Amino acid sequence: MEPKRPGSASQKSAPRQPAVAHAETPAGGWLRSIRFSGFSLVMMVVLVLAVVVLAPSLRTYAEQRQQISQLSATVADQKAEVDQLTSQRERWNDRTYVTTQARERLSYVLPGDISFLVINDLPAVAPLEAEVAPVSTNIQSTTIDWLGSLFASTMTAGLAPQAAVPTTDIPAPVAP
Repeated sequence: MEPKRPGSASQKSAPRQPAVAHAETPAGGWLRSIRFSGFSLVMMVVLVLAVVVLAPSLRTYAEQRQQISQLSATVADQKAEVDQLTSQRERWNDRTYVTTQARERLSYVLPGDISFLVINDLPAVAPLEAEVAPVSTNIQSTTIDWLGSLFASTMTAGLAPQAAVPTTDIPAPVAP
């Protein structure tokens, strides 16, 4: 018989299993499968440096483009205003326009013209018949003593036990 060697086919051994079984996720297996070489590490460093160097410049570029668009809009508005003012100036250079404006705004007329000025051109509004009291032709007199009523009102207001509370916060004047 042959001596038994460790690892020979005649020796029956139990299959080895790890002490702790870990469930591997697809992302974890993908990350472990990545191998970094020196070239890929240098390229990643260059990429990070490029982002760090270019990011402020890109931000400045975006801000300047925004300012340019705002200024372009301002220039367009000002050009439109200049065009409107130029057309208005040209209208005032026309003698017919000036004459028309003088007639409408200042009520000027040319010699020999007859002008009619309507003072009240609003339509007369007739009040409703039910709301209007009939007008009396008799003179009526009242029996109220208005002087006594005025004196009583003044005395009541002056002799009131408590002053009225002001509705606004106005400070009282300081007596010297």
